[in-house]
Amino acid sequence: MFAVIRTGGKQYRVQKGDKVTVEKLTTEAGKAVDGLTCMMSGKAVGAKVLEHNRADKVIIFKKKRRHNYRRKKGHKQHHTVLEITSVG
Repeated sequence: MFAVIRTGGKQYRVQKGDKVTVEKLTTEAGKAVDGLTCMMSGKAVGAKVLEHNRADKVIIFKKKRRHNYRRKKGHKQHHTVLEITSVG
């Protein structure tokens, strides 16, 4: 059985035992996540936070030719890894 959950403005199709990387949540590592529900049936979905980490660096480079304009920035997005413990 699977469920479709929404968190961080995105939707994820999950089953029991899946590990999902989502946008950063404020819940501490090792604790259960509240407020996840199946979008189709409204049943509760249980999940546990495994860890918080960061994605690979994305380089942003801007340039305007013949104007001596160059800007280089980097960004690392924060993520949370969830383990789905129960569905429905």
